[in-house]
Amino acid sequence: MFLTVSGANTYLASVPERYTCAAELDSTYNLPPMTHLLEVKDLSKHYKHIKAVDGISFSIPAGICFGLLGPNGAGKTTTIEMIEGITAPTSGEIHYRGQPRNRQFAQEVGIQFQQTALMDYLTVEETLELFQSFYASSLPLEQLIEMCDLQEFTAQFSTKLSGGQKQRLLLALALINNPEIIFLDEPTTGLDPQARRNFWRLVEDIKQQGKTVILTTHYMDEAEALCDYLVIVDHGKIIAEGSPQDLLNEHFNGACITLDKHSFTLDAQQLDLDIHIGEDQIEIFTGSVEHTIAQLIDKGAKLDSLSVRQPSLEDLFLKLTGHRLRS
Repeated sequence: MFLTVSGANTYLASVPERYTCAAELDSTYNLPPMTHLLEVKDLSKHYKHIKAVDGISFSIPAGICFGLLGPNGAGKTTTIEMIEGITAPTSGEIHYRGQPRNRQFAQEVGIQFQQTALMDYLTVEETLELFQSFYASSLPLEQLIEMCDLQEFTAQFSTKLSGGQKQRLLLALALINNPEIIFLDEPTTGLDPQARRNFWRLVEDIKQQGKTVILTTHYMDEAEALCDYLVIVDHGKIIAEGSPQDLLNEHFNGACITLDKHSFTLDAQQLDLDIHIGEDQIEIFTGSVEHTIAQLIDKGAKLDSLSVRQPSLEDLFLKLTGHRLRS
């Protein structure tokens, strides 16, 4: 998604007045009882020959980090754009605070787009002041600057910031109206590991304030670290949803044994094991590490490169969609 500064007011004025929705998180996902802030029911977006989104439903309680994951072309970006009001759905309903969305939603939502063009020759502080003027009420600039760690470069031109600094500024712009819901669309793409983790800390701080975060990401460790609840979509439909740990417990039993592919000389088809062959590694998912290792030793497998780990969201995504999540 891409937004210019001049387009911000246009977006605020263009949010449709209609929409509705529903769906509930099951208590088995061990989330504390909360009010559903946003509800989506039977949401669809059809183009001439493509069903980009095909009748999905979910609801988001207040105060959690909600992750929407899916491979490229799965429909997640289209879903987010419909919720934000950028794209009109073909059918379906979206409710905010139990009511059809209206202009109140536009004033109470913050969006950090994947790409945002900032004005040349405006400093960080001047950019914040510009966006502050778009809203009837906003947070004090001093609070935003401190919240997003912008103190050291408020007098610097926005276009001269590093990747991590720019993302922190864009987060501040998303928070400027003190929103109830913050959309973060691939917020750490292209950042180095330290900058990513610094950004995660800012998101955790936002969650501590009771705000609701809706995150799309290509990083499984990011989803696992930040998200309380996940919806995974593919081909326009929801294929799995739940808390990260509950999803792992549902789809995996036990551990994952990994071996170097080049040293694995056995015929995988001759082994009664759940084996996945990757580019560089052999992965074996098992409920009994001891039994599986004993079986490999009995077959004469080389175990010099063997390691054992717990299944991850990356494993889950690969199992459900057939390929890894990547940009």
